[in-house]
Amino acid sequence: MRARMARVDAVLVQALIAAALSFAHLHDVAVAAGQDGWKAWAYPVSVDLLLVAAWRRLRSGTTKTSAWCWFVIALAASLGANVATASLLDLSHVPAWLRIVVAGWPAVAFLGGTLLAHSAPTTALDNDVHVVEGRKEAPESVPELPAQPAVEKACERPVVAVPTALVDHARKVAAEHHTRTGTPIDTPTLRARLGVPAPMAEAIAAQL
Repeated sequence: MRARMARVDAVLVQALIAAALSFAHLHDVAVAAGQDGWKAWAYPVSVDLLLVAAWRRLRSGTTKTSAWCWFVIALAASLGANVATASLLDLSHVPAWLRIVVAGWPAVAFLGGTLLAHSAPTTALDNDVHVVEGRKEAPESVPELPAQPAVEKACERPVVAVPTALVDHARKVAAEHHTRTGTPIDTPTLRARLGVPAPMAEAIAAQL
């Protein structure tokens, strides 16, 4: 446990030293390019923040192409400042192209930070949603209609035209049957007494 903590402490100290040196080099280049005061201190912060943002997006496992692009840009800015301060560049007479690069860096860093921050990574839930959207849904089963009751079937029967004289005669037969038996006449009896087909007997009984 102690060995692991010692190893972590050593890595942390090394990272702090490297960050401090890189920070100082970026500051010196910014000053040499004409950026003084707080602006010279803001340049190292801008480069390091873009580097960290690109690295975090690389670790997330999404949009790696964009993350690698901005990581290389930030690394080139940091590495370029380190090399420039190694007596390979006369910081007292900075060339015009370096002044242009330093002056245009804030716009580049703002664009990179915005794209890295607002490009939403694809999560496992999004993948599941895409799979569900791409899957063909089974056709919905059509519910079976309930069987029609006997009343509806009876209503579907064609209407039988009954002559008025036959209806009057049927009323007399029905009255005679009621007087003799004390009960209303039923359709089979009415059919037998009149000698008509069953549909016509039913139509006559409906009008009595």
